Amino acid sequence: MASEEELFANVDALLEEEPQLPHPAERARLREAAGITQARLAQALKTTTQTVKNYENGRSEPKSPRLEAYQRLLRGWAEKYPAHSAPVPGPSPQPGSRNSLGSPPAFEEKGPESVTPGRAPVTPERSAPRRTVTAPRRPAPKAPQPAADSRFPHGPLAVLDGDGSAYGVDGIVLDCPAASVPELVEWTLRESGLGAPRLHRNGKDSDPLIVLTAAAAVRLGLPERLEGHEQRRSLRLSDDHSVVKQVTKAKWQLTQRGFGPWARIYRKAHGTQRQCVQLALLSWDALDERSWPGLADMEPADIARVLGVYAQRVITPRGSTAVSGLELMTALRPPTRAVRDEATGNWIPGPNPGSLGTEPMDPAPPEATPEHPVVVNSGWKGGFLNEEAYQWVRDVDLLTDEECHLPYAVGLDLNTAFLAAAARLTVGLSAPDHFRVPQFNPKIPGSWLVDLSHVELDPRLPSPFTPTGERPVGPAWYQTHTVAYAQELGYNVQPLEAYLRRETGAYLDPWHDRLKAAYLDTLADLGVTRDLDDSAFLAAMERHKEADPALTAVLAAIKATVKGGIGKLRERPQGRHYKEGERWPALERPTWRPDIRAAVISKARVNMHRKLLNMSRMTGLYPLAVLSDCVVYPSPGPSPLAFLPYAASGKPQPGGFRLGPSPGMAKLEGVQEMLWAVDLMEKGLNPSRHVKGGDAVLDEGE
Repeated sequence: MASEEELFANVDALLEEEPQLPHPAERARLREAAGITQARLAQALKTTTQTVKNYENGRSEPKSPRLEAYQRLLRGWAEKYPAHSAPVPGPSPQPGSRNSLGSPPAFEEKGPESVTPGRAPVTPERSAPRRTVTAPRRPAPKAPQPAADSRFPHGPLAVLDGDGSAYGVDGIVLDCPAASVPELVEWTLRESGLGAPRLHRNGKDSDPLIVLTAAAAVRLGLPERLEGHEQRRSLRLSDDHSVVKQVTKAKWQLTQRGFGPWARIYRKAHGTQRQCVQLALLSWDALDERSWPGLADMEPADIARVLGVYAQRVITPRGSTAVSGLELMTALRPPTRAVRDEATGNWIPGPNPGSLGTEPMDPAPPEATPEHPVVVNSGWKGGFLNEEAYQWVRDVDLLTDEECHLPYAVGLDLNTAFLAAAARLTVGLSAPDHFRVPQFNPKIPGSWLVDLSHVELDPRLPSPFTPTGERPVGPAWYQTHTVAYAQELGYNVQPLEAYLRRETGAYLDPWHDRLKAAYLDTLADLGVTRDLDDSAFLAAMERHKEADPALTAVLAAIKATVKGGIGKLRERPQGRHYKEGERWPALERPTWRPDIRAAVISKARVNMHRKLLNMSRMTGLYPLAVLSDCVVYPSPGPSPLAFLPYAASGKPQPGGFRLGPSPGMAKLEGVQEMLWAVDLMEKGLNPSRHVKGGDAVLDEGE
């Protein structure tokens, strides 16, 4: 029997734990019962209304000292307004959704491609054994934890080692007895308790992910590595491989991608229950080193921690970070929702407002790529959108003696510039309509044929209208944001032609919000918080990668998710056997939307130019070079503090570059000698590409 001293020690440990808040839905109920608005609560907690909204939809959690104050308030309200019944556990409701009680049923996929109504909770036939990792590890970050879902007690994923140990999130280890891939799939669905709840009430739950180490792959009869393919994306087992035959014999199916680094194994749904497991093979390069730095060298428990934090803050990985970025868009904006059929009274799938729908949509000819069937079949010769990120170097002849005598070239990098551009971005949701000689409207997303060659700008700045920074020559196609910026600069614009979309919406808003929160939360866990002054911020950024390799990998993956997700909106054909004019697989996705990609990049480039122009007006400084979201300035000192504009009060001047962790704000990219930068410019190289690492490959083509 436990002693009194032992019992008191256990109780004291519980008292010392962090305060626990009620379920997000209960927080909203208590506030509404008290008759307090979100804006008023935000004022009391000295935060923003959006932050309070995030507290009440489970997207974020308060931190000390706001955590204790919020808990005290909720405790007081709970005493005054007790609930009539205990709250029902489940996934947190998303903004704009109704409470899960009394809501119409959502619609789920039968297999990876089809949809069926409803979904019943998956109840494991027996609980999987659970034991604790004995090896010492760094504590998991104190991140907001979503509401527990009884269907998935062991989290979204596990990393399987060669001895049958499946390492999950929060340090758990499950015993997996499977000796073959079909047995592994059965164990995952019936016994593991793995999976994750949907991110939107009209969406679908995330399928469980099993990550296989090299030893686990060999144990299941898979080759340790696949060789002999020119491209990593082409890796897959042949149809006559023994493991593929085992999967087929057990009446499981593979997607059209086959058994590759990311394999999806499924059966057609029976009734409302989805049956699908995804596998990721580490030794087949499923997790690219560029997106997940250092992950390949980690132990299984640490890999599970990295992927678990990513799954919690972003989404359960579904493939590369680019694929996950695209899947996140759909998960947060599902194409269908439940609607009642007036004729039968039954719930059926119907269009979800604000989404891209379920069918692919052909772009306007100028928005397409030259090999697209719309272009080839129509014989289009009218040119294309060229909305790309900057790759510009100032003409060396435009450098002044004063600039050349400055000692340093300092590079600034904008945090997740494409993510910042996605905020409050209105994009087209319907098919494009063709207009002749339209009146320009900056609020209508689309593509405009207009002549901007008459716009006169300082030659020491790049043109905002071309990715090369060169002045345009004659009429060309531009996205709405680019044309609107010419109007903002005071120039008249008269489009000759346009392809515009009548139905519009802020499709990327929830995508932006979730990734921004993930980025800022991960940076905060690494010691880079929004309350730091500029000097402290620079110091924190200099050492943040040393704080925790696992979270550093998560941060890199989040950034790769942003860029890759935007890039996937205009995925080009792959493979040497492709013939111009043929459709390629990416075109069958509703998310193949080059016009949305163009809108994001156009806005990001315009945002960059606006800051460059404001900097020149406030400081008289002009950039040496720009590469996408990185700009290099001549500087009297080795720090951005030496040239960034500040008011007499010490606060940063609005309009220019500002240091900070938020998307769109700047951080130090690198510092070099000014002579080094001038030498590169004379050789036709871009200092922005090399300012971080110093040495440049002088014979490379740019």
